[in-house]
Amino acid sequence: MEMKVVRIEKPEDLNFILGQSHFIKTVEDLYEAIVQTVPGMKFGIAFCESSGPALVRYAGNEPRLVDLAQKNALALGAGHAFIIFLEGGFPVNILNTIKNVPEVCHIFCATANPVEVIVAETEQGRGILGVIDGVKTKGIETETDIQNRKALLRKIGYKL
Repeated sequence: MEMKVVRIEKPEDLNFILGQSHFIKTVEDLYEAIVQTVPGMKFGIAFCESSGPALVRYAGNEPRLVDLAQKNALALGAGHAFIIFLEGGFPVNILNTIKNVPEVCHIFCATANPVEVIVAETEQGRGILGVIDGVKTKGIETETDIQNRKALLRKIGYKL
């Protein structure tokens, strides 16, 4: 077995969700789940098929995000992995909906942080072992940090 690190390539502030599912209809079901939950959200989805032709399957409503999803899925090349890039909302707006899609087995991360994906490769194929989401923790928040966190959540409309 060989281990590799695959960096997710994306613009700095772009959010995405990385997960694993189990069936080719994942792409269509994720598409439907997103547009039914947040109709105005722009997104691109790519899914690594792990049998038959083993292609990157894709869908979305924003060509730039679809292209980004395709490129990252191909770089990962890990069976049944999917990646969704999104604008016009945050992962929290669709995460429970995504987790409730019957094909979805696991969510590795939902973030705008820089991410490295730890991938194992054997003679059979590739699988995701885990992710490095962002940077190492630097300390414990202060009272000022708490005030700033609360202010940010209210500024972006997630708390009253």
